Amino acid sequence: MKINMKIILLIALTAIQSKCAKSVVNPTPNPVPPPVTNEVDFWLTKADQSVKLEKQSTVLGFGTTFNMYSNIEVDETQTFQSIDGFGYTLTGGSAQVINLLSPTKKQELLQELFGTGNSSISISYLRISIGASDLNDAPFTYDDMLSGQTDVNLTSFSLSPDMTNLIPLLKEILIINPFIKIMAAPWSAPVWMKDNNSFMGGSLQPQYYGVYAQYFVKYIQKMKAEGITINAVTPQNEPLHPGNNPSMLMTALQQTDFIKNNLGPAFQAANFTTKIVIYDHNCDKPEYPIAILNDATAKSFIDGSAFHLYAGDISALSLVHNAFPDKNIYFTEQYTSSTGSFDGDLKWHLKNVIIGSMRNWSKVALEWNLANNAAFEPHTIGGCSTCKGAITINTSDNFSRNVGYYIIAHASKFVPAGSVRITSNLTGNLNNVAFKTPGEKKVLIIENDGNATELFNIKYNGKWVTTSLESGSTGTYIW
Repeated sequence: MKINMKIILLIALTAIQSKCAKSVVNPTPNPVPPPVTNEVDFWLTKADQSVKLEKQSTVLGFGTTFNMYSNIEVDETQTFQSIDGFGYTLTGGSAQVINLLSPTKKQELLQELFGTGNSSISISYLRISIGASDLNDAPFTYDDMLSGQTDVNLTSFSLSPDMTNLIPLLKEILIINPFIKIMAAPWSAPVWMKDNNSFMGGSLQPQYYGVYAQYFVKYIQKMKAEGITINAVTPQNEPLHPGNNPSMLMTALQQTDFIKNNLGPAFQAANFTTKIVIYDHNCDKPEYPIAILNDATAKSFIDGSAFHLYAGDISALSLVHNAFPDKNIYFTEQYTSSTGSFDGDLKWHLKNVIIGSMRNWSKVALEWNLANNAAFEPHTIGGCSTCKGAITINTSDNFSRNVGYYIIAHASKFVPAGSVRITSNLTGNLNNVAFKTPGEKKVLIIENDGNATELFNIKYNGKWVTTSLESGSTGTYIW
C-alpha cells in the first residue's frame, strides 16, 4: 500500500493543534500569591497640618525583600527606663477655662483627653501647682495671711482657692482615669515665710524650713482627703527663676538643706510614699541636681531630678542619670508659644521633648499648660502672656486643638504607663524612640528632621517594612 505522506502530516498537525487548543481552553491555573496583610499600624501628623494624628490606610507587612534604604532597627532585648506617662500641667487657669464648657462639651473633651477609646489620646500624667502658678488669674498660696501676720502652726491652711475649679476638675478626670499620676510643685511659699514678703522672688527664710515642710505634708493629706493622690512633688518650680509671678529663688545649697533636714524627715514621719523630685528647671544647670545628690543624706530622700528645656541641651538628662543611675529622671515642662508655628513646634518638640527626653532616660514627657482661652488667658500680672494651651476653649460649646495636643498625643495614645523604652538606632534625619508596652506591642515614634521625604525600613526580628515620612512630619508605628 502506498502511503500518502501529505495525509499523515496533515493528521499529525491536526492532532497537535487540537492538543494546543485544549491547553488554552483548560489552562493549568498558576498559584496566586497571598495578599499582604497589615502588620503595622501607622499614625501620621504632617507639618503642613493637612494630616493631624490620622491612622493611615497604608498596608505595612514585614518581609525580607532587599532594598538599599536605611534601617531603623528595633531590638526589644535591650531595655532602658520604665515610663510613668505623658501629659501636661493642669494649671488653675486650664481648669478655669475647661469648666466654662457646657457639661456635655466638657465631658466630650475630658473623655478625649483622658479616656481609652479610639478617639481618645489617653493622657496618663499630670502636673499641678501647689497654690497658684503664673497661669492662674492671680497669685495665692494655701496659707495667705495679712501683712505682718504669720501662721507657724498652719491653722489657716486651706485648699479653698482651688475648690472651685482645679480640685473638682481633677475629681472628674479621676473618674475617667483613676490611675493617672499627679506631680505637684509650688511656684512660691506663703509670702510670710519669705525674706521679701512678696509673691515674686525672694527666698524661704531658714526659720520657716520646718513649717514649710509641714505645709507640704498638709497639702498631700488634704488632697488625699479629697480623693486625689499626689505621686510626686518638687520643692520648687524653676528655683533659679525668681522673676515670675509667683516665684521663689532656691539655690542648690538651700534645696539640699530643706530636703535633708526638713522635707525628707517630714515625709518619712508621715509615712508618705510621695516621691521627692529635685530641681525642676532648665537643662543648662545639671550641676544643680548633681550637687544635691552628692549629699548622701539628702539623696536618701530623693527619687530623681526634673528638667525643662528653655536653656541647655536635652543630653543634660543623661549626664545626671550617668552620675546617679539609681535615681530617676523626669521631663516636666516645655511651652508652645502664641508666636510659634505648627510645623516648627511639631519638629522641635517631638525631637527634644518626646524623643529627646525619652532617649535620655526620662520617665515622663510633659508639655506646659493644658488649656487657655483665645487670648492666652488667664495669667497673673507678669505671668506668661504667650503660653499657648494644647487646647483653646473658644466658647462654652467649642474648643480647638493646638500643636501641643498633637505633640503629646503621638506618645500618650500609644505608650501607656508601665511601658519600657527599648533600643532603636538613629539614622540620618530620622529622630526616633521605641517602646514595648505592657500588652507586648512595639511602638516606634519617628520625626523627620530633614528637608526632604525619607524612605526607610523599620527592621524587627530579621524582617522589615518599608515606609516614608515627609519633611517635618511625625509618625507613630505600632505592631
